[in-house]
Amino acid sequence: MVLSCHHPWTQASQLQLSRFRFIKCLQISIALRSHHHRTGRSMEHLTLIINVDPPVRVSPSQFPDTSGLPVNKPAVASWQVVCNITHPKGVSPRCCVSFSAYYNDSVIPCNTCACGCPSNTALTCSATAPAVLLPPQALLVPYENRTAMSVAWSALKHREVPNPFPCADNCGVSINWHLFTDYNRGWSARITVFNWQETSFPDWFAAVQLDKAAAGFEAMYSFNGTMLEMDGVNNTILMEGLPGLNYLVAETDGANPQKDPRVPGKQQTVISFTKKNIPGVNIAAGDGFPTKVFFNGEECSLPSIYPTSNSNGKGSAMILSTLLAALVLLLIQQ
Repeated sequence: MVLSCHHPWTQASQLQLSRFRFIKCLQISIALRSHHHRTGRSMEHLTLIINVDPPVRVSPSQFPDTSGLPVNKPAVASWQVVCNITHPKGVSPRCCVSFSAYYNDSVIPCNTCACGCPSNTALTCSATAPAVLLPPQALLVPYENRTAMSVAWSALKHREVPNPFPCADNCGVSINWHLFTDYNRGWSARITVFNWQETSFPDWFAAVQLDKAAAGFEAMYSFNGTMLEMDGVNNTILMEGLPGLNYLVAETDGANPQKDPRVPGKQQTVISFTKKNIPGVNIAAGDGFPTKVFFNGEECSLPSIYPTSNSNGKGSAMILSTLLAALVLLLIQQ
């Protein structure tokens, strides 16, 4: 296991901060090794780069009174530290993101083999074919139950289906980013976190980077949301479940395991933004979709395309139909 912790020592004023960040990296290393000893899972091929960002001063944490009285006492001070765990090139992530939008009824799913693929897929699926667009309800079922839905959806939309069919994303966690609304003064997105594993996440957290639109962050309604400054830029939003609700359950059997697909653990929230003081922001063109997404500190795989709006095409078709109808009427009258 390789841990690369960035701790500049070039300036004396950064000494305490650098030591603090280095200690956090060391703590993560110890935690990972402890997890290895508890679970017995091999870590020989695990290579991680952990970047620990500077601590951000936050509201003091509350702790129970040691006297036993039913009151809480605030800490002297509290800081929030973000550790981003990224994989070097060639190492697959373990989470992925799908995109959808109110103006397009198809979902752009996670990438094919986003989290790796079986070594021998020649006879079963294609590791290189692009993922097939999905109907929204397909996000709620495991990949092995989506084939019929996606084939029927492709036929309905007159799209070709690759043969062989694309391989699954093979990710234990997926996140759907849905562009919910877009209006003159603001916009909103709906975020759904899916857990496809048999292991629950008792204290999960996630973060999204929006290069241009994050500055307009207003509120997150079912999660705790905090704007973070990364490299001097306010473009990262940290999110986690509300106190007592920060538990992402594991995948479970359906109501009737004999015929119903398995059900993922999921949590969802809506996040709202303003466009005030953000000139030139174009939400549908890409500014409303994250450029990076992290789950539990690990960077997730993102689609390479955004949902497109068919409004212009529909408008042009309507205008053309109107002109043709008028022309036919004119010819009949003559």
